[in-house]
Amino acid sequence: MVGTLKRGFAVGLQTTWTLGKVIFPVTLIVTLLRYTPLLDWLIQVITPLMGLMGLSGEAAIPLVIGNFLNLYAAIGAILTLDLTVKEVFILAVMLSFSHNLIIESTVAAKVGIKIWIVVTVRLFLAFLSAFIINLVWNGGGELAQYGLITKTDEPVTGWFNILVEAIEKASLGIVQLVIIVIPLMIAIQVLKDLQWLSVFSKWMAPITRLLGMKENTSTTLAAGILFGLAYGAGVMIQAVKEDNVSKKDLTLAFIFLVSCHAVIEDTLIFLPLGIPVLPLLLIRLVVAILLTIAVAFIWKRAQHTSRKEASYEN
Repeated sequence: MVGTLKRGFAVGLQTTWTLGKVIFPVTLIVTLLRYTPLLDWLIQVITPLMGLMGLSGEAAIPLVIGNFLNLYAAIGAILTLDLTVKEVFILAVMLSFSHNLIIESTVAAKVGIKIWIVVTVRLFLAFLSAFIINLVWNGGGELAQYGLITKTDEPVTGWFNILVEAIEKASLGIVQLVIIVIPLMIAIQVLKDLQWLSVFSKWMAPITRLLGMKENTSTTLAAGILFGLAYGAGVMIQAVKEDNVSKKDLTLAFIFLVSCHAVIEDTLIFLPLGIPVLPLLLIRLVVAILLTIAVAFIWKRAQHTSRKEASYEN
C-alpha cells in the first residue's frame, strides 16, 4: 500500500506541474486583461447579438466575464443586473456550456485536443441553446428574484494592486489544483492496484459503448463529469499514457465533457439565481449524449468510407 501511495503522489505532483504551467500564467494574464479595455470592447461587439437570444444588451456583461474568467464571476455580475427569469435561465444555460473558456481550452490542448474544437463546440452549443430556448419559451417575463446574494468584489485600482490580485488568483488556482489533483491521482492509483478500476470500467461499458467509445475511456469520462475539464484533465493525461485511450475516444470524451462536465458544482452554483436547476442539468446531459453519439456515428461512417475507397484503390 505504501508503494501505491507513493506512485499516486508522484503522478499527482507530475500532473499538477503539467497543468500548473498552463493554469498559473493563463489565470494571471486573464485577470490582468479584466482591467484593460478588451472586455468592454468584446461586450460592445456581442451586444447586437443579444436580441436574437432574448437577452438585453447588458446581459453581454456576465456572458463575456464568465467566458474570460469563471462561473463565479459571471454569477456575481448577473446579481448586479435587473434581468427577467427567462434571461437569467438563458444565461445560465449558455454559461454552463461555455465558461472559463481560455483556461479550460488551453488545458484541453495539453491532453492532445485541438483548441479550436473545444472553443467551437462550446460556443456553438451556448448560442444555439439560447436561440432555441428563446424561440420555444414564451414565459419567464417577470423579474428574477435572487436568493443568496453575494456581490462581486469591487475592482482594485492601481497597477501594482492589480498585479498583486492577479498573482494571488493564479496562486490560488495552483493551490486548488494541488488539493484536488494529488488526492485524486492517489485514489485512482489505489483503485488500479486493487483492480477496482477495471470493475468500474465494466460497469460503465454500456454507457461508453453507447457514446461510441471503448470502456477504457470510463475513468476519463467520470473524472471530467465530477471534477470538470481543468481538474479532470489530470486524470485524462494519465489515462492517455496508461490506458491506451485512442485519439478518437479521447476526442469523443472531450466532446461529451465540453457539453457536460463538473455537473454537481456547475449545477448547484446557479441556485442563488433563483432558477430551476434540474432542467439546466437535463439540457446539458441530453445535449452531451446526443452530440457525442452523432459525432461518433459520423466518424465511424467516414472511417468506413475511407476504408472502402482504399480497398478499391488496391
